Amino acid sequence: MAELATIARPYAEALFQSSRNDLNGASQWLDALAVVAGNEQLLQFADNPKVGKQQVYDVVTDVARVQLPPPGQNFLRTVIDNGRLPALPEVARQFREMKNAQSGASDATVYSAFPIAADQLAGVAQVLEKRFGRKLNVTVQEDPSLIGGIRVVVGDEVLDTSVKARLEQMKVALTA
Repeated sequence: MAELATIARPYAEALFQSSRNDLNGASQWLDALAVVAGNEQLLQFADNPKVGKQQVYDVVTDVARVQLPPPGQNFLRTVIDNGRLPALPEVARQFREMKNAQSGASDATVYSAFPIAADQLAGVAQVLEKRFGRKLNVTVQEDPSLIGGIRVVVGDEVLDTSVKARLEQMKVALTA
């Protein structure tokens, strides 16, 4: 994995430097491309020697369903021309880290047993920002195994207030 991070770093840094005036826009289309590039079937298609680079570009942009600005088009063509499509998810991760470092924010994933409405999420985000002491970019993922409550992951920090975690704590306390 370290090799992939090493390969991705120059691409992430170059994209970050070239898109300083629209980091949010670049982040959006980069994340969409990264999701597509993480697909194993697409990577097999791209590795096929009978498939041209333009065909790979066309498939990636069609599947991503995102309007790429000219810098985004050039970036994707460069990545494909250099055979670095598998590194695109890592490029997006490193780009997000650089963007967050500049803005003083962190990515937070909230795992919830049930969907969270947008107005409720705003309130949860405010509480979490106070708890973690920094601005958070919150995303939500449903995880029915939590039974209830939420589990929040910010970098290497975890805040688990789920029913599942409380049941585990009771189990440990009762069997100790």
